[in-house]
Amino acid sequence: MNIGGALIAELLALGAGVGFMAGLLGIGGGMLMVPALSLLLARRGVESGLSVKMAIATSMACILFTSVSSVRAHHRLGAVRWPIVRSMAPGIVLGGLAAGAGAFAVLKGQGLALLFACFVAYSALRMLRNRQPHPGRQLPGALAQSGVGAGIGFASGLLGAGGAFLSVPFMTWCNVPPRHAVGTSAALGFPIALASTAGYVASGWQLPEALPGAIGYLYLPALFILALASMTFAPLGARTAQRIDVLLLKRLFAVMLLVLAATMAQRALSR
Repeated sequence: MNIGGALIAELLALGAGVGFMAGLLGIGGGMLMVPALSLLLARRGVESGLSVKMAIATSMACILFTSVSSVRAHHRLGAVRWPIVRSMAPGIVLGGLAAGAGAFAVLKGQGLALLFACFVAYSALRMLRNRQPHPGRQLPGALAQSGVGAGIGFASGLLGAGGAFLSVPFMTWCNVPPRHAVGTSAALGFPIALASTAGYVASGWQLPEALPGAIGYLYLPALFILALASMTFAPLGARTAQRIDVLLLKRLFAVMLLVLAATMAQRALSR
């Protein structure tokens, strides 16, 4: 598994930045990781469509590592609603598998890049508005929760996201307190990542090796370096959040995300 020193340095810097911003702003790292990693892979000769898919799959696999420490922290604070996790997890697993093992392999990389650019732009605009969903009702029954979970798992599997961009608004809309919605969403991130990653491995098993150390859509050197760096710097971001104006930083970060989204969409449309 050969990997150059320059790539190691770039991946460490990316992982550190993603982990710090995730701890600081409570955002999913995929919004920043996928565009940057797809660019790094494309610069090393990976075809543009495949580089997007590898970035999405590798970003999702990172959540397998990062979600564990996050869930433990939220659980210690009593912020995880485990009955909701049990109700939504079966649908999430099915949706993640359907996306990772089915639709992900069928869709073209350029289409996924455009879809991801729209997701990043939507998240950035929400961040700029800083508008919280208005809670209006109670959670539906377990079967309906599982159905919602299937949709969240499917969308997350296509985008390489942990699902918080959908699960947190859904739960707060259903009158779950925001702190519990965030903690429960963190717990849902692990089954989303597990099912989607299993799907990526299955659908990409027969692909030729794009880079040394790649298995289908997963780029293992990047996975381990990014996971290590992001887990190391996330606590620093969380501590920093207590001492600075996070709202201003969120707005600046949202502008950067809009630029990233526009760049990713332009690259996809130009091919």
